[in-house]
Amino acid sequence: MAKPVAEIVVLVTTSSEDEASRISRSLVEAGLVACANVLPRVRSIFRWEGKVTEEQEWLIVLKTRSGLFKELAMTIKNMHSYSVPEIIAIPIVQGSAEYLSWIRDVTSKELK
Repeated sequence: MAKPVAEIVVLVTTSSEDEASRISRSLVEAGLVACANVLPRVRSIFRWEGKVTEEQEWLIVLKTRSGLFKELAMTIKNMHSYSVPEIIAIPIVQGSAEYLSWIRDVTSKELK
């Protein structure tokens, strides 16, 4: 039987660099994520309200534990300007033992 995935990468897009920085800093300070990478000016093409739309967005790449996802998602929704923000998690299937341990250590917030 496979071991449950403990660490995840969460992707979030925002409408501005300021919003991405504000959300990222808040999540790190709260201990909900170990690290947030903000990637500038990604071009997003998507269908919204029946139309194909193209926007410039900022992508946040978050590293955390799967047990924190619910609280993380709720925190992001409360801070985000979009009515339906992208908040998706991808399991970390493999990684260096030291890095994965670091993620667990700095997200030491008690799991709920």
